[in-house]
Amino acid sequence: MEQIKKFFKNKTIVSIIAIVACIGILYFFYNKRINDEIRPIEVPFANREIPARTEITSDMIGTVKISSSMINKYVVTSQKDILGKYVNYNTKIPANSLFYSSTLVNWEDMPDSAWSNIPNGHTIVSLPVNAQTTYGSSIYPGDKIDLYYQTYDSGLLVVGRLISGITVLAVKDVQGGHIFKKSANQKEAAALIFSVPEDLHIFLRQAMYLDGQVIPVPRNKNYNPSSTEISSEDLKQLIKSQVVSSDDIIDKIDTNENSFDVNPDINSDVNENVNNNTNVNE
Repeated sequence: MEQIKKFFKNKTIVSIIAIVACIGILYFFYNKRINDEIRPIEVPFANREIPARTEITSDMIGTVKISSSMINKYVVTSQKDILGKYVNYNTKIPANSLFYSSTLVNWEDMPDSAWSNIPNGHTIVSLPVNAQTTYGSSIYPGDKIDLYYQTYDSGLLVVGRLISGITVLAVKDVQGGHIFKKSANQKEAAALIFSVPEDLHIFLRQAMYLDGQVIPVPRNKNYNPSSTEISSEDLKQLIKSQVVSSDDIIDKIDTNENSFDVNPDINSDVNENVNNNTNVNE
């Protein structure tokens, strides 16, 4: 015991021990910190490119080990937080990318991309279509189309290009779901969503409500007209000639309200009843 007391009374030895202990402690925490930084963590990643508005399923997800230093608060590290989510409407997830919380949304929180890229002064139009008029549901968002019009005039078939230079904003099935690309379980297209200037919107509505047929025709990727415009003045005048103006409708309503079609038989019966009632009262 006496030797131990003398040992600790030696300031030099105590100092050396303290220094060694401090170095050991620093080394331990430094080494732990380095190991934490480089320690591999298994995280999910996209094993293929996933387009916007796509539901994420298990076959789209792989796992990879990466350094924990590459993980931040925006990286999703659990598959259960990814499955069943949708890729946000304004982005896509590249192949081999990690999943980030900003790119994943629930379906009920998904904004409709059809309304996000409408030029000023344009109005949305939903054109009813089917598999035949969309060439086997082969028209997709971003495609360029022209609208043709088919009708009869004095018994003669008339077909021509009505409006040119339209960009498809969305393609939807009968349940309102978006169609983005050809797939094995793709549903039939039921509506093409696009926008046109307001004056063309009114004109196109008139054409759609008449007996003629508005037919979408796809164009190639190099088709780039300067504007969306009427292609045929002759078709325009033909459609306008078939449309009843609001003034004509008002005139017909006023005429009907001011007229009274009298049935002579009923009128004679009424007059007879009135006369009989008058005689009784007298």
